[in-house]
Order: sequence, then C-alpha cells, then structure tokens
Amino acid sequence: MTYSIIGTGSVGLTLAGFFAKNSIPVRVANTRGLSAVASSIDGLGDAVKPSAIEDALDADIIFFAVQFLNFKDVGKLRSDWSGKIVVDVTNSAFLPPEVQERELQGRLSSEVNADRIPGAKLVKAFNQLPMQGLTAPVPAGGRRVIFISSDHGDASAAVALLTHDLGFAPIEIGKIAEGGRLIQARNALVFQNLVKF
Repeated sequence: MTYSIIGTGSVGLTLAGFFAKNSIPVRVANTRGLSAVASSIDGLGDAVKPSAIEDALDADIIFFAVQFLNFKDVGKLRSDWSGKIVVDVTNSAFLPPEVQERELQGRLSSEVNADRIPGAKLVKAFNQLPMQGLTAPVPAGGRRVIFISSDHGDASAAVALLTHDLGFAPIEIGKIAEGGRLIQARNALVFQNLVKF
C-alpha cells in the first residue's frame, strides 16, 4: 500500500508527523505547489516526501486533510477515483447553519463527500479529536483510540491496519449512516479521548 496526505495545515502536518514517527513512507501535497509543501514538512524526516498533487493522488490510501468546503475542490481533480481509498478527516458542524443547510441538505457530511469522489471508497477517521488531542501523551502501555467508519468493509479494514501501524488503537464502528453518524461533529463520540490498554 502507498499513502498520501492532501493538505499541509495543522491536520495534514499532524498526520504526517505520525507517519514520520513510525517510519512509514507518505507523500504530502497541497494546492500551492511543491516548494510550499517542502517548506511545510521540513524537519519531519525521510519518510515524509513532498509531492506534486497529481502524484499524491496516485497513492492507494489518500488522506483529505482539508476543510470540509474544500473537499469538493480536491474531488474535482479526478473524474474517476476508482481503486482509491479516501480518508475523510473533515468536520462540517462548525460551519454557519445556513452553509450547513446549503451544503448538506439533511445528509451527513461523509455521505456528501462520498459523492464528490466517484468510484472511491470513503473512510471516516481521525476526526473525533482536535489535533492537540491526538498528539497528547498517552500512559505507558496504552494507545489512543481512533474510530473508523465506512460503507466498505475492506477499506475500513485497510485504514484500521494503517491506523494501528501509526501507533493508535483502531475501533471500526460500522457504516457511515450507523456508527459513522457518531463521529460526525457534535455527536456522541466526538471529543471522546479514549486510551486502550
């Protein structure tokens, strides 16, 4: 499996840091170009490589570490996402109510985002905590829990395996409309900072 991260804000760089810490190769890209990426990831180590966005989209598992409103812009970079697993780390509930209504029309944000990457298998993960929560120290012998949801069991399992390799304790919670609803912002599992021993 190959991995990439689209976005070099706090979410993207935090995720890149976990890849670096565990020596798992990952390509990182943004819409501002290769030099902007290189300066953003400077110091993260050899596992984290700057990439043109077109090359980053060739990875098997792609983290969309962008704002919810920008997810559709990245989705438009390809007309067919077949064969790709896209990890949705966005949250929409902190948008103004009128924007939420316009963008979601009563649906969950991950259901909307899945439509924006035709052919891909969307997995919701790494969104239940702020980035400082993900990087906080964990007691010896413990792993921070990451909840994972997808309508595709194979994609969920692949992201769960990667999540474990990144140093976390993955818990798969089922399909987007079921368990995945619980990790949509403002719902029951958001901000639950759990450690598994």
